[in-house]
Amino acid sequence: MSTEPTRILLVEDDPNDIELVQIALRDYKFLSQMDVVSDGEQALHYLLGRDGETPTRPLPRLVLLDLKLPKVNGLRVLQTLRAHPRTRKLVIVVMTSSQEDSDLNACYDLGINSYIVKPLDFQQFLNVAQQVGLYWIQFNKPPLFLT
Repeated sequence: MSTEPTRILLVEDDPNDIELVQIALRDYKFLSQMDVVSDGEQALHYLLGRDGETPTRPLPRLVLLDLKLPKVNGLRVLQTLRAHPRTRKLVIVVMTSSQEDSDLNACYDLGINSYIVKPLDFQQFLNVAQQVGLYWIQFNKPPLFLT
C-alpha cells in the first residue's frame, strides 16, 4: 500500500462534479495536489505538452476523465493518450454520466483502467469518488514511467 503523497488530474467541465470530487478527496493525506482542467484540449496540453514542447511537470498518478468534454471529447483524449509513449500506461479512470454500452466498450477498447458511472445522489457521488481515490492511489500498484 502506497503512503507517498501524490497528484491527481481531474478532467471535468461540470463545476458541481469538480467540487464534489474535491470535497470527497480533500482530507486524504495521500493526495498532495489535485489539478483540474475543464476540457479535453487542456488535458492533452497538461499531459503531453503544447505545440511539440516537452511537458515540464511529471505525470499525475491518476487521471479522472469525463467523456462529455468541450473542444476534445474524452474518447479522443483517451485515444491520444494511449497512442503516446509518455502516457500509454498512465492510470485513467473514466467517471461519466454515460451509461451507453458503446461508450463503455469504446473506453475499454482504448485501454482505460476503470469505467464508473457517476451517481446522481450527492452522498453516493462522494462515496464513489472516495473509493476511487482510495483504491487507485492507496492500493493499486501503477506501472513505472519514464517521464
